[in-house]
Amino acid sequence: MKKALWYLFAGTRGGENRVRIVLALSNRPMNANRLATELDVGYRTIRHHLDLLEEHDVVESGDSDYAKLYFLTDRFERHRDTFERITEHVD
Repeated sequence: MKKALWYLFAGTRGGENRVRIVLALSNRPMNANRLATELDVGYRTIRHHLDLLEEHDVVESGDSDYAKLYFLTDRFERHRDTFERITEHVD
């Protein structure tokens, strides 16, 4: 998981937006549209980042297809200290 977190947040383009998504979801679950509005990022860009985060088990979605809410996974929460260290290196 640590390698995946470094890859997602510091090793590739878009890491800063993914950090912002995780920080927003730390406050409360949100759907993609709400994240796009809150972060002032295009909906398609948010969806792309959510797909990557979901693929790497950082976020998970609720059961509903309409206005699907995203949550941080328990696995991510167990590695939050790594995430916090990584964010110190992201501009």
